[in-house]
Amino acid sequence: MSRVKGGTVTHARHKKIINAAKGYYGRRSTNFKTATQAVDKANQYATRDRKNRKRQFRALWIQRINAGVRAHDESLTYSRFINGLSLAGIEVDRKVLADLAVHEPDAFNSIVDKAKAALV
Repeated sequence: MSRVKGGTVTHARHKKIINAAKGYYGRRSTNFKTATQAVDKANQYATRDRKNRKRQFRALWIQRINAGVRAHDESLTYSRFINGLSLAGIEVDRKVLADLAVHEPDAFNSIVDKAKAALV
Protein backbone atom coordinates (compact mmCIF):
# COMPACT_ATOMS: atom_id res chain seq x y z
CA MET A 1 0.00 0.00 0.00
CA SER A 2 1.28 3.44 -0.92
CA ARG A 3 1.97 6.11 1.62
CA VAL A 4 -0.47 9.04 1.87
CA LYS A 5 0.90 12.45 2.70
CA GLY A 6 -1.54 15.09 3.97
CA GLY A 7 0.70 18.09 3.43
CA THR A 8 -1.46 19.73 0.79
CA VAL A 9 -4.64 19.67 2.87
CA THR A 10 -2.85 20.80 6.03
CA HIS A 11 -1.11 23.61 4.18
CA ALA A 12 -4.43 24.82 2.75
CA ARG A 13 -6.10 24.71 6.18
CA HIS A 14 -3.24 26.64 7.75
CA LYS A 15 -3.19 29.17 4.92
CA LYS A 16 -6.92 29.83 5.36
CA ILE A 17 -6.42 30.70 9.04
CA ILE A 18 -3.29 32.78 8.41
CA ASN A 19 -5.11 34.77 5.72
CA ALA A 20 -8.00 35.38 8.12
CA ALA A 21 -5.51 36.66 10.71
CA LYS A 22 -3.89 39.10 8.29
CA GLY A 23 -3.40 42.45 9.97
CA TYR A 24 -3.30 41.05 13.51
CA TYR A 25 -0.46 42.21 15.75
CA GLY A 26 2.75 40.24 16.18
CA ARG A 27 2.77 36.46 16.21
CA ARG A 28 -1.02 36.28 16.01
CA SER A 29 -0.78 36.95 12.29
CA THR A 30 2.02 34.47 11.46
CA ASN A 31 1.96 31.58 13.93
CA PHE A 32 -0.77 29.03 13.16
CA LYS A 33 -1.61 28.08 16.75
CA THR A 34 -1.98 31.63 18.04
CA ALA A 35 -3.63 32.75 14.80
CA THR A 36 -6.24 29.99 15.23
CA GLN A 37 -7.05 31.24 18.72
CA ALA A 38 -7.19 34.86 17.56
CA VAL A 39 -9.45 34.08 14.58
CA ASP A 40 -11.78 31.96 16.72
CA LYS A 41 -12.10 34.76 19.28
CA ALA A 42 -12.65 37.33 16.54
CA ASN A 43 -15.47 35.19 15.13
CA GLN A 44 -17.05 34.97 18.60
CA TYR A 45 -16.94 38.76 18.90
CA ALA A 46 -18.37 39.16 15.39
CA THR A 47 -21.27 36.83 16.14
CA ARG A 48 -22.05 38.56 19.44
CA ASP A 49 -21.79 42.04 17.99
CA ARG A 50 -24.14 41.37 15.10
CA LYS A 51 -26.87 41.13 17.76
CA ASN A 52 -25.51 44.10 19.74
CA ARG A 53 -25.49 46.31 16.65
CA LYS A 54 -29.26 45.86 16.31
CA ARG A 55 -29.77 46.82 19.96
CA GLN A 56 -27.56 49.90 19.67
CA PHE A 57 -29.33 51.16 16.56
CA ARG A 58 -32.74 50.75 18.16
CA ALA A 59 -31.53 52.70 21.22
CA LEU A 60 -30.16 55.44 18.93
CA TRP A 61 -33.46 55.67 17.05
CA ILE A 62 -35.38 55.97 20.32
CA GLN A 63 -33.07 58.76 21.52
CA ARG A 64 -33.50 60.68 18.27
CA ILE A 65 -37.28 60.29 18.32
CA ASN A 66 -37.42 61.41 21.95
CA ALA A 67 -35.29 64.47 21.17
CA GLY A 68 -37.50 65.34 18.19
CA VAL A 69 -40.70 64.93 20.19
CA ARG A 70 -39.44 67.07 23.07
CA ALA A 71 -38.17 69.75 20.69
CA HIS A 72 -41.68 69.98 19.25
CA ASP A 73 -43.53 69.78 22.58
CA GLU A 74 -41.84 69.90 25.99
CA SER A 75 -44.59 68.04 27.84
CA LEU A 76 -44.73 65.06 25.45
CA THR A 77 -42.45 62.11 26.13
CA TYR A 78 -41.29 59.28 23.88
CA SER A 79 -43.52 56.66 25.50
CA ARG A 80 -46.64 58.86 25.30
CA PHE A 81 -45.78 59.67 21.68
CA ILE A 82 -45.55 55.97 20.76
CA ASN A 83 -48.86 55.36 22.58
CA GLY A 84 -50.41 58.22 20.62
CA LEU A 85 -49.16 56.73 17.35
CA SER A 86 -50.80 53.40 18.11
CA LEU A 87 -54.06 55.11 19.14
CA ALA A 88 -54.01 57.16 15.94
CA GLY A 89 -53.41 54.01 13.89
CA ILE A 90 -50.12 55.26 12.46
CA GLU A 91 -47.78 52.36 11.79
CA VAL A 92 -44.30 53.76 11.19
CA ASP A 93 -41.25 51.99 12.54
CA ARG A 94 -38.67 53.67 14.75
CA LYS A 95 -35.99 53.73 12.05
CA VAL A 96 -38.18 55.81 9.74
CA LEU A 97 -39.38 58.05 12.58
CA ALA A 98 -35.78 58.77 13.63
CA ASP A 99 -34.83 59.56 10.04
CA LEU A 100 -37.80 61.94 9.73
CA ALA A 101 -36.92 63.60 13.03
CA VAL A 102 -33.37 64.32 11.82
CA HIS A 103 -33.82 65.07 8.11
CA GLU A 104 -37.45 66.25 7.73
CA PRO A 105 -38.59 67.95 10.95
CA ASP A 106 -41.74 69.41 9.36
CA ALA A 107 -43.08 65.96 8.40
CA PHE A 108 -42.10 64.63 11.82
CA ASN A 109 -43.88 67.50 13.58
CA SER A 110 -47.08 66.74 11.69
CA ILE A 111 -46.88 63.12 12.87
CA VAL A 112 -46.31 64.36 16.43
CA ASP A 113 -49.41 66.56 16.17
CA LYS A 114 -51.53 63.62 15.00
CA ALA A 115 -50.22 61.42 17.82
CA LYS A 116 -50.88 64.17 20.36
CA ALA A 117 -54.41 64.67 19.07
CA ALA A 118 -55.08 60.95 19.46
CA LEU A 119 -54.01 61.08 23.11
CA VAL A 120 -56.62 63.66 24.06
